[in-house]
Amino acid sequence: MKKILIIGGGSIGKRHLKNLLFLGEKDIMVVEVNPERANTLGKEYDITVVGSIGEAVNKKNFDIVFVCTPSVYHLENALSFVEQGCDLFIEKPLSHSLEGVDRLVAVVKEKKIVTMIGSNWKFYPLFQKMKELLEVGVIGKVLSARCESGQYLPDWHPWEDYRKGYSANKELGGGILLDSHEFDYLTWFIGESVKKLACFSDRRSNLEIDVEDTAAVILQFTGGTIGEIHLDYTQRFPQRNFEFFGETGTILWDATLKKVILRSKESGETNFPLRDNYDLNNMYIEEVKHFLECIDERKETNTPMERGASIIKLIQAAKESSEKNQIIFVS
Repeated sequence: MKKILIIGGGSIGKRHLKNLLFLGEKDIMVVEVNPERANTLGKEYDITVVGSIGEAVNKKNFDIVFVCTPSVYHLENALSFVEQGCDLFIEKPLSHSLEGVDRLVAVVKEKKIVTMIGSNWKFYPLFQKMKELLEVGVIGKVLSARCESGQYLPDWHPWEDYRKGYSANKELGGGILLDSHEFDYLTWFIGESVKKLACFSDRRSNLEIDVEDTAAVILQFTGGTIGEIHLDYTQRFPQRNFEFFGETGTILWDATLKKVILRSKESGETNFPLRDNYDLNNMYIEEVKHFLECIDERKETNTPMERGASIIKLIQAAKESSEKNQIIFVS
């Protein structure tokens, strides 16, 4: 039985705990600094919850660590466990900056650690369908692509004060650019590295935050494809979508439509709907299953540490572009 430690008992830490228990893992401990939350987790799931990492390591040695804290603490939380040989799951983004990332990557390589950066949407059936369609070339060469993710920040977790969350606070690694999903998924879909990018970002709303709430990024990939990413904390009606424009057709996914649409001159429009009653938690379960299977087989996950580092480099390039008002060459 694997000995698992979850650092951070907030919403995503609790989700991973619940899913690990569902998958049959029983030897799990959680570190949670909030006493009220810690007490609730311990009672609800009948597990040991401690108030610090030091207290956890004094109790036992661990095989696997899940880091589910604000991104500013990720590397600090991860490094000592990786040095001890623990396999590592870190929620996205890998970190809030590049400082210390190369050292962590080097230790991971040296110790042959299995790592994974949180990327749950890669296990969503419609994302897998889009990836499949793109890989078999149903729309020919992809000429351009765009994606959008926007939602009003106070509505993300309406049960808590948005002003205290990590997304709203620079010192915790917040800001819409560091909500790194779209950078990861767009580059995953295209299957190429980014050559150069330009970004405009700013705090455009009256939200009580000290980070950017709106960003527009234009990227050129090494193969020539041009991509656009729009991100914001301001839309009162949530939007999330991807579009790929190829030589012979278009692929579209929109979260509100719950389907992938393939349009081509030859075959017209084909719909690939999400199956009825699909539970979004299933993609988180599949994500953790993939991680555990890779540990058992000692093979690389679909989003290893180096992948996470490359996404942070993109985000930092976007920030630099916005600050300097210039195009940044990435690779």
